[in-house]
Amino acid sequence: MPSTGERRILTLLALASIPFAFVNTLFTQTVSFAADEFNRADTDIGFGAAIVRWGVVLVPPIAVLADRIGRRRVLVAAAWGAPVLASLGAVAPSYEWLVASQTVARPLALVMNVMILVMLTEEMSSETRARSVGLVAIASSIGSGTAVAALPLADLAISGWRWLYLISLAFVPVALVLQRELHETSRFSHVHSNQVTSATPRLSRSRLLAQISAASLTGVFVAAASVYLVNYLRDVRNYDALMVTAFTIVTAIPAGIGIIIGGRIADERGRRVAGAVSLVLGTALVVVAFSTSGAAMWVSEVCGGILLGISYPALSVYRGEMFPTTRRGTGAAVVTASGLIGGSLGLIIAGQLLDAGWSYSRVMTLLALAPLTVSVIVVTAFPETAHRELEEISPDVDVA
Repeated sequence: MPSTGERRILTLLALASIPFAFVNTLFTQTVSFAADEFNRADTDIGFGAAIVRWGVVLVPPIAVLADRIGRRRVLVAAAWGAPVLASLGAVAPSYEWLVASQTVARPLALVMNVMILVMLTEEMSSETRARSVGLVAIASSIGSGTAVAALPLADLAISGWRWLYLISLAFVPVALVLQRELHETSRFSHVHSNQVTSATPRLSRSRLLAQISAASLTGVFVAAASVYLVNYLRDVRNYDALMVTAFTIVTAIPAGIGIIIGGRIADERGRRVAGAVSLVLGTALVVVAFSTSGAAMWVSEVCGGILLGISYPALSVYRGEMFPTTRRGTGAAVVTASGLIGGSLGLIIAGQLLDAGWSYSRVMTLLALAPLTVSVIVVTAFPETAHRELEEISPDVDVA
């Protein structure tokens, strides 16, 4: 279990994850309704969501700054900026304006996510890193859940989806709490103070390539499955906003069970096998959900969510562990950006195929080949990092 000091940090970072998740979920949940108001097709939804994801190219340069001036300062600044900029979507006069505003707001939310992961990695012990990542992910569901729960507002009027963007401003006080209570990580402070007399370690190209490949291929499937789920439920299953909300909440809540189980397994028994196997099985069940209706669809989505939840802490913790302290923010940000860019490609492919007449089942089956490839990469190229200190996994001194 985390120590008293670790619990304090964990609580603050869990709080920070809530506005991140809300802003990160906002466009995904509302784009289908916004497209209706602006008379846009599935291809436009795909391209719009892809462009918003391409905004992630802003994240690595900011993360480089965090490796120089500190994680706390960057996290606090992003916590102020993300909800304020996201709220601009409420006054979007066009689909292009909406996409542009979220192309800036969402990257700032992703900066928050990267800094949260890096700070967790540096402050938690070797026995609690994965489960801490999982616990923060569960806390973040409050933010994403708020976006989902507010979705019925979109049915109040053709422009009802705009209310969800205004809700972003309710998360501004979180930035104030972080500014007052959160401290810099001890590892960054130590390494930064000794950097003048120590050689700066380099990023391992093989580790970076393996992480980029896994993140981008996972994103291909996950992004399409999440963005087009709303469309699938509305267009194929004839769900209204209330039923979409009910389906999303009922099927997503059990994923928290998977995250808790996955974090414990990853810390106690290892990350690789648990992450790879649960990713494959979870992906297969999500495809089944896009291929069925009624109870089978609900059960498949629930079980798929649990299994993908197990994979999340097991695989996500690698993004912080695989890089030395002076490069950890940069490495984690590059991997995060790769996942979003892969997701944008998945969205474009899915949108084009759906407009060409492909069924949702056929599209998701094709895209599922990507995470299946990821499982092979994890087993063959990822090191086992459970029970190992960061200094052993990724030394802060370049010995090459």
